[in-house]
Amino acid sequence: MATHLFHPQRRPPLLRQAIKIRRRRVRDLQDPPPQATQEVGVQVQSHHFSPEERDLLYEEALYTVLHRLGQPEPNHVKEASELLSYLQKAFQVQPEEHQQMLQRVRELEKPIFCLKATVKQAKGILGKDVSGFSDPYCLLGIEQRVGGPEGSPVSRRRQKAVVRHTIPEEETHRTQVKSQTLNPVWDETFILEFEDIANASFHLDMWDLDTVESVRQKLGELTDLHGLRRIFKEARKDKGQDDFLGNVVLRLQDLRCREDQWFPLEPCTETYPDRGQCHLQFQFIHKRRATVASRSQPSYTVHFHLLQQLVSHEVTQHQAGSTSWDASLSPQAITILFLHATQKDLSDFHQSMAQWLAYSRLYQSLEFPSSCLLHSITSIEYQWIQGRLKAEQREELATSFTSLLAYGLSLIRKFRSVFPLSVSDSPSRLQSLLRVLVQMCKMKAFGELCPDSAPLPQLVSEALRMGTVEWFHLMQQHHQPMVQGILEAGKALLNLVQDVTGDLYQCRHTWNKIFHNVLKIDLFSVAFLELQWLVAKRVQDHIAAVGNLVSPEMGESLFQLYVGLKELCQLSPGPTDSHEVLALDGFHRWFQPAIPSWLQKTYSVALERVQRAVQMDSLVPLGELTKHSTSAVDLSTCFAQISHTARQLDWPDPEEAFMITVKFVEDTCRLALVYCSLIKTRARELSAVQKDQGQAADMLCVVVNNMEQLRLIIDKLPTQLAWEALEQRVGAVLEKGQLQNTLHAQLQGALAGLGHEIRTGVRTLAEQLEVGIATHIQKLIGVKESVLPEDAILPLMKFLEVKLCYMNTNLVQENFSSLLTLLWTHTLTVLVEVAASQRSSSLASSRLKVALENLEICFHAEGCGLPPEALHTDTFQALQSDLELQAASSRELIQKYFCSRIQQQAETTSERLGAVTVKASYRASEQRLHVELLSASSLLPLDSNGSSDPFVQLTLEPRHEFPELAPRETQKHKKELHPLFDETFEFLVPAEPCQKDWACLLLTVLDHDTLGADDLEGEAFLPLCRVPGLTGCVEPGETPQMRLPLTYPAPNGDPILRLLESRKGDREAQAFVKLRRQRAKQASQHAPLQGGSS
Repeated sequence: MATHLFHPQRRPPLLRQAIKIRRRRVRDLQDPPPQATQEVGVQVQSHHFSPEERDLLYEEALYTVLHRLGQPEPNHVKEASELLSYLQKAFQVQPEEHQQMLQRVRELEKPIFCLKATVKQAKGILGKDVSGFSDPYCLLGIEQRVGGPEGSPVSRRRQKAVVRHTIPEEETHRTQVKSQTLNPVWDETFILEFEDIANASFHLDMWDLDTVESVRQKLGELTDLHGLRRIFKEARKDKGQDDFLGNVVLRLQDLRCREDQWFPLEPCTETYPDRGQCHLQFQFIHKRRATVASRSQPSYTVHFHLLQQLVSHEVTQHQAGSTSWDASLSPQAITILFLHATQKDLSDFHQSMAQWLAYSRLYQSLEFPSSCLLHSITSIEYQWIQGRLKAEQREELATSFTSLLAYGLSLIRKFRSVFPLSVSDSPSRLQSLLRVLVQMCKMKAFGELCPDSAPLPQLVSEALRMGTVEWFHLMQQHHQPMVQGILEAGKALLNLVQDVTGDLYQCRHTWNKIFHNVLKIDLFSVAFLELQWLVAKRVQDHIAAVGNLVSPEMGESLFQLYVGLKELCQLSPGPTDSHEVLALDGFHRWFQPAIPSWLQKTYSVALERVQRAVQMDSLVPLGELTKHSTSAVDLSTCFAQISHTARQLDWPDPEEAFMITVKFVEDTCRLALVYCSLIKTRARELSAVQKDQGQAADMLCVVVNNMEQLRLIIDKLPTQLAWEALEQRVGAVLEKGQLQNTLHAQLQGALAGLGHEIRTGVRTLAEQLEVGIATHIQKLIGVKESVLPEDAILPLMKFLEVKLCYMNTNLVQENFSSLLTLLWTHTLTVLVEVAASQRSSSLASSRLKVALENLEICFHAEGCGLPPEALHTDTFQALQSDLELQAASSRELIQKYFCSRIQQQAETTSERLGAVTVKASYRASEQRLHVELLSASSLLPLDSNGSSDPFVQLTLEPRHEFPELAPRETQKHKKELHPLFDETFEFLVPAEPCQKDWACLLLTVLDHDTLGADDLEGEAFLPLCRVPGLTGCVEPGETPQMRLPLTYPAPNGDPILRLLESRKGDREAQAFVKLRRQRAKQASQHAPLQGGSS
C-alpha cells in the first residue's frame, strides 16, 4: 500500500508541554469532554481494542510475518525477527506472552499458498501464419519439483520443456486466443496454488493456434515470399499442430511479494532468439488462513484494525519523543501492512477505505496532522464505485464521514483553544483540517452516502457562531472578580472587553484569511456581530449600576472602559448588506455623565505633576545641549498626556467635542501660567539661599529657558489637539469664526502671557549687564591720549566676551537673541550720549568709532548673534556716520565737505539759478591746468534795476591741497544776466593733488556791488579728476565744453560745518567755516528766489 512520506518536524519539548498545559487548562475551564461532545452530537470512537480483540489481531499480525512469501521490497525490512520485535512493542505484549502467542501461531495450519498471476499483454512476438501474424494464446502453471538441485543439467533441460509436458493438464491454465496479432492483450488473472516456494517455478508457454485450412485459403492469405516459405514448412508438419512462440520460466523464490514487469519470451532451441516480451503481474496470496480474525471478519476490516493499531503505536512513540507525527510510518509498519494487504489480496480501493477508516478514527483521539487524511480521500474518490461495497461497508463509511465531520465542527467551534496562536503551527493545522473537511464533503462517496448533510459553509458558520458565544461566556466566567463590588466589576468588564478586542484582532489578521480562503466565510464579521451584542448588554448593565454619581475612582474606571469600547468599535467590519444596526452604535452617550469627572481628573493629575515637578527642580540645566531643567521636561510629558487623553476621548458629537476641546485648552493654558508663577517662586527661594550672584543669574537663565520651552509646547496645541479636523467637524453646528474666537483667543492669550514673562526675565538679565557696558564705555573716554583706540577698547570687549559667552551657554537661542537685542539697543543709546558729549574731541570720537566697529562684530558673532538687519538700525547708522565725522581731522572734514558738494553738483539738473559754461584740460607735460570760462546764462537779477553785474571767481579747493595758488577773477559785466566771458586761466599745479576725489575747481558767480559786499549768484564745482588730461595723464585733444548748473549751500546748514565750527582752537577750520557761512548767508538772502534750484 502506498504511503505518503513527510519530513518529520520535531516540536521543542517545552513547546509541547505548553500545548498540553494549555489544553488541560482549557479542559478544566470548559465543560467535561463527554458532555461537550454530546452537546454537538459527536461520539468519538475509541482507538483502543479490548484484550480479546488485541489478541486476535496480534495473532493475525504474527501469522502474516511467519508465512511471508517472496523476496522483500527494496525499502522493506528483510528480517522476520525485526518485524516480530516491532509487533511485540506495537501491541505492548510482554516477552513471555509474546513467545506463547508466537508458538501457538506456528502450530496453526499453514495457509494455502497461491500465486496470483495476471497475463497482461505481449509485444513483438513471432508471426507464424501465412499472413505474417499469429493467433497467440498462453498456457501457464506451476511446476512443483521434487529433488534435483537447481543448477543441474536435468533442471536446465526441464526449464526448456513446455508446459504440457511438465505440468498436469488439470493444473494447467489457458488464456483466450487473440486472432491475427503480434501484440496481443489478454489482462487475464489466474490463481495458481503451490506447496513449497523453494521447489516451485512458474511456467508460461505462448502458442500460435493452428486451424485446418485448405491450400487455396492459405494462398489467398499469402502476402510475400516469407508466407510461401511458411506454407512449405506447414506442409511438413502434422495437421492442426500449434506453433511454439516462446516461454517464460521463473523460480517463485526469486519473485517479490508483488511483481509487475516485462519478461522476454525464451525459445526451446537457439533458433529465433528474439521472440518478443510478455507483461506479467504476480502476487503471493493466502487462502484458508487459520487465524480466527481471517475466518470471522472481512479482510478489509482486519486490515483496518491492524493499520489502526500500528498507527496508534507510531503516534504514541512520537509523542513520547516530544515530536509530532508527520504521517510517515516506520519501515517495519510499512512492511507488515504491505504483507498483510498482499496476502489477503486486498484491492487498492479496500486498502484506501481501510486507511480512511483507521486514520479518521485515530484523528479524533490522537494528535497527528489532518493532512494524513487527504491521501485516503483522494484514493477513495478516484476509485469510487458504490456498487462494489456491501451494505454494511457503505454504512461504516457513511458513519466515518459523519463522525469526522461532527468532530471537525467541534474543533472549529473551539478553535481558539484547540489551535492557540501560542503554538506556531496552529494556523496551518486549522487550515489543513478545513481542507480535509472540504475535500471530504466534495467526494462522490460523501454525496451518495450522506445526502441529507447541510452545506459545509453553513455548518462551519453555525459552529463559529456558537463557539464565539461559548468563548465569551467562558471569558466572562474567567474574569469574574473574587470580591463583589462595583469597582471590581468595572475592572473585570474592562478585562473582558480587552480580551474581546484581542480576539477580534486575531480573527481579522490571522483566522479570517484561513476561513475565507478555504470556505469563503467571513469569520471576523460573524464573531464581531455576536460579540458586540454580548459586550453592549454587559456594559449597559454596568453603567446602569453605576448611576449618575461618578466618583474619581469610578470615573477613571469608566474612562478606561470607554477607551476599550472605542478600540473595539474601530475594528467594526463596516456597514453590512442587511443594514443591521449594531448594539454598540452611539455607545459614547452611555458615558456622558462621566465627562465632567474625566476633565476634572485630567486637570487635577496634571496640576499635581506640575507642582511636584517644580518642587523637585533644582534649576540646573540638564546638559550642555539641553539648557532647560527637569521641570520643563516633566511639563512637556504632562501636556503630552493631556493631549493623549484628548485623543483617546475623541468625542463623536461635534458640538460636545468642541466644548471638551475648549476645556482642555483652557486647562492647559491655566497650567502654563501656574507653572510660570511656581517656577519664579522656586527661583526666588533658591536664590535666597545662594550668596553667589553668579548662581542666581544661572537660575534666572534656567527659568527663562523653561518658559521658552513651555511656549514652544503651548504653540503645538493646535496640532496635538487636531484643531483642523475639529474645525471641519463642527463647521455645520457652530457659527463662523466661533472656533477662531474661542480656541485661538485662548491660545494667543496664553502665549502673550508667556511672552511677557520671558521678556521680563530677559530684561532682568539685560539690566545686570547694561551697567557694566555703560561703565566701560565711560572709562573708554578717560584713557590717556597715548593709548591706541584698539587698546583702549580692550576692557569693554573682554567684559562683553565673558558675559555674552556665559549667557550664550546658559540661555536657549531664542532668549539669547532677545538679550542681545536689548543689550545692543542699550549700547547704542550709551554711545550716542557719549558721542554727543565728546563732539569737540576727535580722539574720543575715534575711540568711540573703533568701539562701535568692534561691538558690531561682537554682537554679530560671525552669524551666531544678531543678523545684520537687527544691527544696522537707524540709530546705528546715524551714530556710525556721526562718529566717522567726529573722528576725522579738520582737513578730512573739509575734504568730505567738498566731496558732498561735488556729489550735489552731479545730482543737480535744474538751472533756475543759472549756469556757467567752461572748458578745462590738463597738460601733464607742463603741469598746467588750462581753464576757459566761456559764459554764464540765466543768472538771477540781484540789483534793483532788474539786472546784475556778474563776474566769476575761480579757486582750486580745498585750499590746503593748493596753498600756493591764489583765486582768479574774470572781468565784471554790467547789467548782464547772460554774460559772455571768454577768458582763459592757467594754474601751475602738479597732477597728484588734482586726481583726488575732493579736488575741484570752485566757480563762484558774484554780483558786483560798488557800495557794499558782492552778492552771490551761485556756485559750481568741477571735479578735477574728471578733467581731460588728468584721467590717466594723457595729453588732451579737443577739449569738450561743460555746462554746470549753479547751486546754493544747504539752507539748514551742513553737519560738517557745525562740527568744524565746534573746534574753536583750529584756525584753519574756523577760517573755512567763516567763508562757508558767509556764502550760506548770501544764499539765504535770495532764498525766496531760488525755488527748488538745488
